Amino acid sequence: MDLNTFLYPHASYWGNGQPNAIVFNANLQEFSQRVGYISALYQGGKLTSLEAYRQIDQLWQALERSRQNLEIDA
Repeated sequence: MDLNTFLYPHASYWGNGQPNAIVFNANLQEFSQRVGYISALYQGGKLTSLEAYRQIDQLWQALERSRQNLEIDA
């Protein structure tokens, strides 16, 4: 297992198989992983609660833009 696979694992997609849904699923997995890292940095005292919130908010906005651009229904 290489370092990239270890740090950024991806689960298989079990949805409808449309390309836009597959891309959104990958974006959602990346969002989840990055939120986990931010949470760990906050818990470890490396980020303030405000900085953690700002970073997660930015990630959420990017995920929302991705959903809108890919025309995924909420």
